[in-house]
Amino acid sequence: MNENGNTLISLRNLQVHYDLGGGTLVDRITGGSRVRRVVKAVDGVNLDIKRGETLGLVGESGCGKSTLGKAILRLTEPTGGQVFYGGKDLAHASSGEMREQRKNLQMIFQDPYASLNPRMTVGQIIAEPIRTFNLSNGGNVEAKVQDLMETVGLNRRFTKRYPHEFSGGQRQRIGIARALAVDPEFIVADEPISALDVSIQAQIMNLMERLQREKNLTYLFISHDLRAIRHVADRVAVMYLGKIVELGDAKTVYAEPLMPYTKALISAVPIPDPEIEAKRERITLKGDVPSPINPPSGCHFNTRCRYAIEDCRRIDPALVEIKPKHYAACIRISPERPHIDENDAAGLGAIGEGIPETEKRS
Repeated sequence: MNENGNTLISLRNLQVHYDLGGGTLVDRITGGSRVRRVVKAVDGVNLDIKRGETLGLVGESGCGKSTLGKAILRLTEPTGGQVFYGGKDLAHASSGEMREQRKNLQMIFQDPYASLNPRMTVGQIIAEPIRTFNLSNGGNVEAKVQDLMETVGLNRRFTKRYPHEFSGGQRQRIGIARALAVDPEFIVADEPISALDVSIQAQIMNLMERLQREKNLTYLFISHDLRAIRHVADRVAVMYLGKIVELGDAKTVYAEPLMPYTKALISAVPIPDPEIEAKRERITLKGDVPSPINPPSGCHFNTRCRYAIEDCRRIDPALVEIKPKHYAACIRISPERPHIDENDAAGLGAIGEGIPETEKRS
């Protein structure tokens, strides 16, 4: 997937697994056999993020989107794989080496209420990373803080106020100012608008786009809101149960999705034209996302896919290029046959009806 030398972040087989132990209380008392339970939140992700782009990462809640973003920045420790930035593998960097990279890699958190210290003034919050990395001193820090507040659309005189004195949208602007304080090159925006009113969401997205142009930023924009991703992203990566299942140019993925899962996600996005909305077909996925502790064998999506066949139970599909710069992970499509015949839905989606969820995963 590394198509040119313009790659800023490169993930290779990145994994984040959580070992939950195993066995029941009786097992532990009697010394019986124990089965280790492992949550595979991120399970072997390969991904390149190009310099200056916005890569949108979408998927249902619990698919591993936020964990992937935090693993890139080492806010969550990877358990396997590599994260390359500037020729260095961040996944295996020492704490000192990682500290040096912090000023280049920042994060905008999902909850603008919980991510700001209520005991610190806005000026102190924004100034903290500047002082931590010794980027300015004395009166220069205060001047830079005021400039940053103005940059994100806040009154520069509000530096003495506390977070509780601001609205949700204003708090998110403060979080953006804090991320920009160290002049980073790459920002992970983890659901940056999900906690905001709809009327404020567009303002924050427009602000982030403007800052990207002015400061040549690169974003990983994580969201479950496909409308937001359509607005801001250059490319889209679709995630399901710890794996990337589709990747391509945003316009192409929205206009001509390849994966049945992607088609279902896009069909859920409302269309503002009531006549078109009333006529179009909505693809409804049956069942919930399987547990990452005990994912289905083969393709993880096979228990919910109406096109699944028996081979989907046993073959774990790789992410391959189906069309130019458009990748998908499905054994039923190929460059020669990029789309599944709509009439061909006689796989597990039909024969699996009525099968209990536990049997589907076996």
